[in-house]
Amino acid sequence: MKESAVKKIAVLTSGGDSPGMNAALRAVVRTANYYNIECYGVREGYNGLINDDFLKMGARSVKNIINQGGTILKSARSAEFRTKEGRQKAYDNCVKLGIDGLVCIGGDGTFTGAKIFNEEFGIRVIGIPGTIDNDIFGTDNTIGYDTALNTAMEAIDKIRDTATSHNRVFFVEVMGRDAGFIALNSGLAAGALDILIPEKKDSIDELFAKFKNAEKTGKASSIVVVAEGEKLANVYELAEKTKKTFPDYDIRVAILGHMQRGGSPSCADRVLASRLGYGAVTGLMEGQTNVMAGMRSNDLTYTPIEEAIKKHNEINKDLLLISEILAL
Repeated sequence: MKESAVKKIAVLTSGGDSPGMNAALRAVVRTANYYNIECYGVREGYNGLINDDFLKMGARSVKNIINQGGTILKSARSAEFRTKEGRQKAYDNCVKLGIDGLVCIGGDGTFTGAKIFNEEFGIRVIGIPGTIDNDIFGTDNTIGYDTALNTAMEAIDKIRDTATSHNRVFFVEVMGRDAGFIALNSGLAAGALDILIPEKKDSIDELFAKFKNAEKTGKASSIVVVAEGEKLANVYELAEKTKKTFPDYDIRVAILGHMQRGGSPSCADRVLASRLGYGAVTGLMEGQTNVMAGMRSNDLTYTPIEEAIKKHNEINKDLLLISEILAL
């Protein structure tokens, strides 16, 4: 590789944590170490840039973390970084250490901050998509999505056991504020009767029609998976409306919540994080900036951050049809 465009880099994790962030951090640090680039970790995201909370990191700094969930650098959302004054402090601290490249691991908010920081001060930035929602454009999967998906599926499997034992209907809420990837795929994998996601227009009448059809086919228990960002109604309202129409149903609500964000990352997330961490450092070395490292069709790609923020991965409509057919 020709002479590197960067000499010192810093890496941070920002926004919501996701399983595999530590694996990405490990890859960034060790790739930088391999190419003799100084690397600093920044504690608590952009707050650490502002508060001068840097930690010089070497190969041994990231030992035994590839299997850990969360992020050893901690994560936070920074209100001060949204101000010009806050970003100026962050830049001054980078200049003081001689940092000329920044790797930002996170989602939309993280990338927006990185883009503005680059445009204002010229420091090279590369994003790594770390979010369980899988809604970032420019990569087939985001770090943490596979783990969260499997966590949700396993939880729904366990709920199905008690639903079947007691002939109950369960409304299960999974994470996905604006995206239904976890709901759709976990619901399909767990054999849900219906899957409600914000990307499609759902109808309470269609849901009730599925319950009626299930009764005709002899189903005594059912699972309905609901994305937290579902526009029709929240899980409690859905359960209440269903009870009014089907008073004999034994209905329960389960909200999986933040358990989906935790846990040891899956093999797929560890490999993805390792490839993207490597890609972020080599991208900076090649002179890339204001881009996100992603994987498309198993190849490392770089997408302009502006494009990654503005566009979103789209739900596979075939999966919606398959889920309806197989729920009979």
